Amino acid sequence: MPLTTTDPELAMILELARDLAARAGAIQRDRYETRLTIDTKSATIDLVTEVDRACEELIVEGIQAARPRDAILAEEGHGGDDERALYRWIIDPLDGTTNFAHGFPRFCVSIGVERNGERVAGVVYDPLLEERFEALRGEGAWLGERRLRVTSETEFGRALVATGFAYDVHRSDDDNLASFRNVVKTARGIRRDGSAALDLCYVAAARLDAYWELKLHPWDVAAGFLIVEEAGGRITDFRGGPADRTGREVVSSNGLLHEALLEQIEPGDR
Repeated sequence: MPLTTTDPELAMILELARDLAARAGAIQRDRYETRLTIDTKSATIDLVTEVDRACEELIVEGIQAARPRDAILAEEGHGGDDERALYRWIIDPLDGTTNFAHGFPRFCVSIGVERNGERVAGVVYDPLLEERFEALRGEGAWLGERRLRVTSETEFGRALVATGFAYDVHRSDDDNLASFRNVVKTARGIRRDGSAALDLCYVAAARLDAYWELKLHPWDVAAGFLIVEEAGGRITDFRGGPADRTGREVVSSNGLLHEALLEQIEPGDR
């Protein structure tokens, strides 16, 4: 059975998130592999396109029309953020912009919702595969009508692990390259696909055993954190403590491999 809830307000929020993610995803699908206007933000590899902005405007306007009292934190700066609001939407309108700009089919829409600072709803939509990952606090994580569970793998040597690199990797020594080398040498395989939200969902869906990254942002992880947690996974910082909402340090796994992955993270990467 698909994800449902008896909480009427959360049910309305979930339906709104689903609808807005689908509509933004349709824009991405229509503009995929077309000519784009590409700008840069914090670095030459930190891209933004008119599609990012159009998707964000659609999502923000939809939230404001349906729920004008809710706060909104969106990657490209639309909406009005207020951590004191009862409900707070955290939006990545196009996670994987570099992939999208290059025609690499690995990107998504990510919408997370907090209530009084606690993650309560998350929707991540892959418009090319038409896969919608979603979760509600206490109601599990789902891909369509399939309930998600993390893997039961216990041997790091049989693990498939993913990571990513921060936009300042060209100029900062605070990176995860040493850890990347360690994992390459010890895990079965490693992937670097360029969408943190989808990597988290793939941990939840048992397509990956673990994932780690640093210097992410709240919009990268707001939905994915909840989806992993509701699928039975574990999320911490690089020392094994609670991961904060900023996404500064993210280690995500099936729980059984968590300590083994933490051991691979070099002190210099912390």
